[in-house]
Amino acid sequence: MPPAEALPNAPEFTVSELSSALKRTVEDQFGHVRVRGEITGFRGPHSSGHCYFALKDESAKIEAVIWKGVHGRMRFKPQEGLEVIATGKLTTYPNSSKYQIVIEALEPAGIGALMALMEERKRKLGAEGLFDPARKQLLPWLPEVIGVITSPTGAVIRDILHRLEDRFPRHVLVWPVKVQGEGSAEQVAAAIRGFNDLPEDGPIPRPDVLIVARGGGSLEDLWSFNEEIVVRAAAESMIPLISAVGHETDVTLIDFAADKRAPTPTAAAEMAVPVRSELMQEVASLARRVSVCWQRSQEGRRNELRAAARALPGAAELLAIPRQRLDSAAASLPRALKTNTNVHFRQFAAASAKLTLRVLHGQIAQADHRLIVSSERLSLSARALLHRRRERFEALDARFKASRLAYAQAKRQAIARERDRTERLADRAARALATSISRLSARVDHAGQLLAALSYRSVLARGFALVRDDAGHPLHQAASIGPNAALSIEFADGVVAATAAAGRAAPVAAPPKTARETKPAAAKRSPDPADQGSLF
Repeated sequence: MPPAEALPNAPEFTVSELSSALKRTVEDQFGHVRVRGEITGFRGPHSSGHCYFALKDESAKIEAVIWKGVHGRMRFKPQEGLEVIATGKLTTYPNSSKYQIVIEALEPAGIGALMALMEERKRKLGAEGLFDPARKQLLPWLPEVIGVITSPTGAVIRDILHRLEDRFPRHVLVWPVKVQGEGSAEQVAAAIRGFNDLPEDGPIPRPDVLIVARGGGSLEDLWSFNEEIVVRAAAESMIPLISAVGHETDVTLIDFAADKRAPTPTAAAEMAVPVRSELMQEVASLARRVSVCWQRSQEGRRNELRAAARALPGAAELLAIPRQRLDSAAASLPRALKTNTNVHFRQFAAASAKLTLRVLHGQIAQADHRLIVSSERLSLSARALLHRRRERFEALDARFKASRLAYAQAKRQAIARERDRTERLADRAARALATSISRLSARVDHAGQLLAALSYRSVLARGFALVRDDAGHPLHQAASIGPNAALSIEFADGVVAATAAAGRAAPVAAPPKTARETKPAAAKRSPDPADQGSLF
């Protein structure tokens, strides 16, 4: 390598130019790469939404960055200590002279990483109490409406509907979602929350139980049901939820958060409703037992009534004592009436002795005094009430006048605004009408010019003529004209009547073709001019 003194004419680079050159070299050389390594230094998304961390293995480490928009669309989110395979573009960061990978896709490195991520998420959600058995709800014994969250095109929904139809037909609401791939977890969580948000008495009935179902598959296929958003939605559901994801050996996190886990979607339908025929048999059996018990009860009461009737005394014995008391009261009634009359006469005489003229005058005077006092109080109360009402009415009148003035002012302003608006609309309408008329006139002129250009009369003006038969139909060939046929020939300046002569028409010589129009073709046999006569 030559020493620095030997390169006096070498170009000089600024630091920015050198960094940019290195950046272009790295990006052009490597482009998009896939890197396998363990995430380290991840502390969650930055306040800006971007994620900064590093990927390492046993002997090296590379910086990594995930932009905010890409992180929001990722199915697998980065976690500290997780071994992943990152796909992205290799570039440099000029501010610190480091090379880094801008990650565009992230996936766990194998089943072991997925299982480790699932176990860690299970411990985290379990610590929050989402899997607590005390949170689980009991399934309704006979739901009226069943909500099913699954793919509308798979065999799962058909198995569930057929099983429900066999056991006990119910009203089924299907919320179609993706059960695999990007965006499936968000759709499943939105479906669970959507069913819970339905009103009780809305146009769409609110389900009494939910079934989240999917067929079997690998751990990657079922991973949407291990996402935190789906598990939290299942745990927050106020409607009892049955998880039927995969086969009996498949386990997902939604199974722990659901109120009931079914090994298969068909088993979920069996858990949701009982067997209708068995219920009908049980109801019939209970009805027979109730009828037998009622008959036995009625027979027992009838026997008790008969025994009680035999133990009761006769009517004569029951009425003997009351009849005797009635006779005794009837015998003492005249003497009691006379005594009562004497007592009331003495009371009347004592009261009449007290009613003298002086006493009556005193009572009348007291009544007059009370009447005068009451009338004065009534007059004062009426004047006070009248004064308060007058003041209230004056205040209301002032408020009414003020509000009327304000209302009138507002109406005048509104009328002025509407007048201005009407005038503006009228101006716009006039301009629009004029524009429309101008356009239509232009279209009519253009159509007239086009009609004149396409009319056969323009052809007649160039020296041609139009031949018609006696019915007025145009004639296109000489062979269609019979001998002595009446014809009419229309020129540009009028119509002339003519009669066809006997014989055949002479052929019309075609204009000579130019060299450009001449094409190599076989010579055609020309008609014999001796066989054609004059047309006229």
